[in-house]
This record gives sequence, structure tokens and C-alpha cells, in this order.
Amino acid sequence: MLRKILGILLILGIGLQSKAQDVQYSQFYAAPLYLNPALTGASELTRIGVNYRNQWPGLDYSFNSYSAYIDHYIFDYNSGIGLIFNGNREGLANLSTNEIGLNYAYQLQISEETYFRLGGQVSYMQRDAFFSDLVFGTQIDIVSGGIGGITDELDGIPIDSRYNFVDFAFGGMFYTKNVWLGASAHHLTEPNVSFVEGQISKLPMKLSMQGGIKFDLTGGRRDYFTHAYQERAISFAFNYKQQDPFNQLDIGTQIYLDPLVLGLWYRGLPTKNELPNNESVIGLVGVSLPTGLDIGYSYDVTVSKLNQRNSGGAHEISVTYSFLWGGDPNKRNRKARVIPCFRY
Repeated sequence: MLRKILGILLILGIGLQSKAQDVQYSQFYAAPLYLNPALTGASELTRIGVNYRNQWPGLDYSFNSYSAYIDHYIFDYNSGIGLIFNGNREGLANLSTNEIGLNYAYQLQISEETYFRLGGQVSYMQRDAFFSDLVFGTQIDIVSGGIGGITDELDGIPIDSRYNFVDFAFGGMFYTKNVWLGASAHHLTEPNVSFVEGQISKLPMKLSMQGGIKFDLTGGRRDYFTHAYQERAISFAFNYKQQDPFNQLDIGTQIYLDPLVLGLWYRGLPTKNELPNNESVIGLVGVSLPTGLDIGYSYDVTVSKLNQRNSGGAHEISVTYSFLWGGDPNKRNRKARVIPCFRY
């Protein structure tokens, strides 16, 4: 019961200044438009993807997040366009957030092997909460233990609350055949997301920086039977995020043994801090098929004070399908021009 009361205070900002935080995906490169608008159309193909994350299923109130997107690269205009839908639901108070956004990115060639992409996103967001299932101390009869239906904790707050607003993001990325470095900013206007009229609870701007390096391990190796090129590569990458008052670093490696992908990540900043920041170790396995279908599964092992036994970790699944639709077929699979980011 105490957890419910504290939770509703955090959600509504009653008596304290709460600040909402964005969902984070362990397979953040499998959610490219969500990570950085500059990645819109980065595959130089038409791409459709979905992501699902179930965080802390061991708790009474887990967090479920999902994302779906489609993007397309327009060769004649060096541009990528995309549409993204994001959603998440928290069991406590049935709080949900849904977003639909339009993305655009432009690709500029700086030198023979160096490119820069600049992208932006405009979104329409909706936050919804249903508070009727919450139980407050004033509803409990201390003699019988029965629960009454009258309480004044939610005075002035609709049982079914909804709030809509427009949001903006932009990002950029430099990349070569084997190296990439980018940055993005979300919630540029820091919109008010409070359900309470006259109450200010801003959604803080989220700043992130991501980058990495890829090493080819094949030397042009080809399959003995089909003579098809078999990619063997290892990549090291990071993704740093800061959203007041939290900051976090994801750092890890992936090895690609066509068609198998294996990865290991650490999330957190193990430094002395007032806020818990030593969060999880993440294992990943995936397949990348020549048909353009990529499937990934990852599991987060909780290493924070919440601990693995209580939280149950986190499960995450991603599915991406890429194909050529329009444009010059001769430009397909020009790997030197495609950002060498992680697959998941």
C-alpha cells in the first residue's frame, strides 16, 4: 500500500516535483529512429521494425514498452523519411504514454568515405492514467480491514486522466566505413506532462551520444559451397544518456558470425552518486538472415540494489525487415556508405 501511495505521488507530482523519464532499450540500435532521428533511412533500404521490452517482471507492477517504425531512403534526394510509434504502460495507476512521430534525415557526403547525417522528429504524444484501482490509507477500516470507496487524495484529479502535447527531437551523426559518432536531443521544449491543472511537471530534455568502431575479421572470406561473402566482424560501442537528474552509460561489444550475432553489454556508471546507477549486465543473441530479416533477443541481469531475484531482470525482443523498394538496384548493399552500427 505504501508503494502505491509513493507511486501516485511520483506520477502526479503532488507535494513534490516529479520528473518523467524516457524508456530505454537494451537493443537501442534495433530501435534506430527512437535512438537518433539522424538514423532515419540509414540502411539505404526500406526498413520495418518492432521492439518489445518487459522490464522487471518479478515486481507486482512491471513496465511494458513497445516501438514500431518504418523508414525509407530516397536516393535521388539523399534523404530518409520515417514514421515511428512508441508506447509504454506501467502497471501502477495504469499509466500509459503513446507517441506517433514523423522523421526526416538528410545525408551529406563530406569526403570519399566520410558522411554526415542530420535528422529531426516531430511527435504527437498522449499520456493516460486510470486511478480507480489505487487504495489509500484513508479508505481502510483499521478495525475490520475493509476497504471503503471514499477518499480525498484524488480531489481535483479526474479518475481517468489524459494529457496531449507536441514534442520535438533532432540529431546528427558522422560515420565512415568502420567508425561512427552521433548525438541527439529529445524533448527540446521540455513540455509539461502533469495531469493536475496548474501543476508544472516538465519532461526533461534527454541528451545522448552514441558511437563505436567495427573491425572486419574475414579478409573477404566466402562460403565454400555457395561462394557468397560471409561477414565476420567485431564491434565495440557506447551509448551515453543524460536526462535530469539521471545519467547512464551503455557500453559493450557484439560479434557477428554471419548469420549469428552475439553481444554483451554493461549499463550503468559505477561511481559514487546520490542516485543508483549500477544497473544491469545484458546478454544478446540474434540472427541476421540474407532475406533482410533480423531477429534479436536480449536479457538484462539486474546488478543494482533492486537485485535480480526481486526484479526478474528484463526481456527484450526486436524484429527488423529490410528490403529494396524504389531507387537504383545497383546501389543496394553498398556497405561503404551504410552506417556500420550495431545490428541490435
